[in-house]
Amino acid sequence: MNTLFRFCRTLASSSLKRNPLFAQLTSKDINFFRSFLPAHSVIQDPSELEAYNTDWQKKYKGCSKLLLKPHSTEEVSKILSYCNNQRLAVVPQGGNTGLVGGSVPVFDEIIISMSAMNKIRSFDEITGAVVCDAGVILQTLQEYLSERNFVCPLDLGAKGSCHIGGNIATNAGGIRFVRYGSLHGSVLGLETVLADGTILNDLKTLRKDNTGYDIKQIFIGSEGTLGVITGVSILTPAKPKSVNVMLVGCKDFEGLSKTMALARQSLAEIVSALEFFDETALGIVLQQLPSTKHPLPSSPTKFYALLETSGSNSEHDTQKMSSFLESALNDQIIVDGVMAQDESQMKSLWTLREGIAESMKKKGAVYKYD
Repeated sequence: MNTLFRFCRTLASSSLKRNPLFAQLTSKDINFFRSFLPAHSVIQDPSELEAYNTDWQKKYKGCSKLLLKPHSTEEVSKILSYCNNQRLAVVPQGGNTGLVGGSVPVFDEIIISMSAMNKIRSFDEITGAVVCDAGVILQTLQEYLSERNFVCPLDLGAKGSCHIGGNIATNAGGIRFVRYGSLHGSVLGLETVLADGTILNDLKTLRKDNTGYDIKQIFIGSEGTLGVITGVSILTPAKPKSVNVMLVGCKDFEGLSKTMALARQSLAEIVSALEFFDETALGIVLQQLPSTKHPLPSSPTKFYALLETSGSNSEHDTQKMSSFLESALNDQIIVDGVMAQDESQMKSLWTLREGIAESMKKKGAVYKYD
């Protein structure tokens, strides 16, 4: 298939040239899109295009002259079929929260934003399978599930802006990876549109399915190069009744490694997150986010580990966390530690980890390895 998708990790190379095989946008093309999309979904205003042409870190910038906001899979299909036939380059875009410039145009590609496809289609409270549009914001999905005593297996700092479709397209790992694994295991099915407009509907909600090829797997992590994800089906676990959060300090990386190993052994079935950062990252967060405070002011150290447990018995889980902290201190694996006493303190500790990217952005340009 002659695809019109392109993927580029950097926009900064001066040797990068626009492919002359791709056509230039014309008024005829714009009139075609206006024939089936609402006026507010065909955007040419440069001031409105600015945010979509620029990546979250403001390091990369394209020069697209057209933004399209389809409301259905059929509209995405029409757009891609036309662009394929007319040889117009496109770039699909979710919440544009990526850190490596993959969601913005390299040159003047048409931006296809999924923000208008933001409906939750169905939820099965027996199996925990949720089906929704790709443009649903992750936090919106989390809140929807929480109201029904379920949780999304994915969580990350950009949850207030990122789209679940973009998360799947980039195979986002998130902070609960240690508990729920990658999206390759949580995604039950996908609805995607190929570059020629062909719709692949594989929105299964059956978990135990060993029939035929597992087509959805090639789209997870494909970053928009194989097609546009328009719908997703995800298996969601039950909401834990007990959550604990602890932050500990380690004097060196060896101590940090031993802390992680001890946590896996001692907290085993209830551990839901194991994150770490160093004193430099913490210092920048404390400097750039005025609402934050040093978690261990009397015993600052080089490395920090944030641990979270999720279970069904509060007394049991709290006891395990306390025993873990005591063992780590006695074995001199850690220098000090603090355990959150309520939800407010949990959020404060998590802000120290989730606020790193935002703080780095305020501090200056950062080279990302994603």
